[in-house]
Amino acid sequence: MKTSFKLNGKMVQVETAPDATLLWTLRDALQLTGTKYGCGASLCGACTVHLDGIAVRSCMTPVSSVAGRSVTTIEGLAGEELHPLQKAWIEEQVPQCGYCQSGQIMQAAALLKANPHPDRELIISYMNGVLCRCGTYTRILKAIEKVSKSGKQ
Repeated sequence: MKTSFKLNGKMVQVETAPDATLLWTLRDALQLTGTKYGCGASLCGACTVHLDGIAVRSCMTPVSSVAGRSVTTIEGLAGEELHPLQKAWIEEQVPQCGYCQSGQIMQAAALLKANPHPDRELIISYMNGVLCRCGTYTRILKAIEKVSKSGKQ
C-alpha cells in the first residue's frame, strides 16, 4: 500500500503493509528513529508525534490514516536552531536516560502551541500519560514553565 503525506514539511510517499503503524513506518521505512517504541499500546507516550499539529501516539496510528496530512516528528520540530523546548530541556538538564524525551518534548510542544501560557495544573494534566522511567518530572515541568514564561513557543 502506498501512502503520501507531508513529513516534517516535505511530501513523502511510502510503501507499507496495510496494517502498518506510523511509528514503524517512521523508524523502519523513513529512518527517523527519534520517535521511540515504548509500549506499543498508546500508554507511555514515547512515540508521540504531531498529526496536523495535534499530539498523537504513533504506535497506534495506522499509516493509512495520515494520507494527505501533515506529520511532524522530533527531527522536524526545530528550524535552523533548536526549538525553545529543546533548549530548555538542555538548560534544565531534563534527560537522564533520554528515552522518553522526544515524546515528552512533542507532547509539550503541542500543549504550548494550543496554550502558550498554561498554568502548572494544566501542564501536569496535559503531560500526564507521557511516562519517564527516570522520574525527571520536576525538571520536565520546570523546562515547560520556562518556555511558557519566555513567550518563545
